[in-house]
Amino acid sequence: MTREINKKLIKKHVLDIGSVYFYENFVVTEVKEGIVFNFEKAAELFRLGKHYYGNKTPFVYISNRINSYSFEPTAHIKSKELFPNLKGVAVVIHNPVSNKIAELEKAFLSKPTEIFYNLESAIDWVEKLIVLD
Repeated sequence: MTREINKKLIKKHVLDIGSVYFYENFVVTEVKEGIVFNFEKAAELFRLGKHYYGNKTPFVYISNRINSYSFEPTAHIKSKELFPNLKGVAVVIHNPVSNKIAELEKAFLSKPTEIFYNLESAIDWVEKLIVLD
């Protein structure tokens, strides 16, 4: 049974890496232009993720790629151990180059991963992944 997703914003945080929006069962990140996004730079994001979701609340990570930035895909390997409750990753792209990068990153992810062209479609996909026990 798929549960209804609460789309009410819990809290927005503005970090050195960009803006992060926490909802009940998903988080949306908008990384700043030119950032080199790696495991170390994501430490504050991970800390906040633990605060909001712990190890039990199921959630989906949505990367809203409104800016161009570098990403170390091996950060996914290190971070997956931190969040056993992560149900999937959505990447919202806004140009063709982002699509090619997102396709490459999918190879490093062991969770369901989809690419979308708008944030609304990504949020709709969250509903398909979050299932009540």
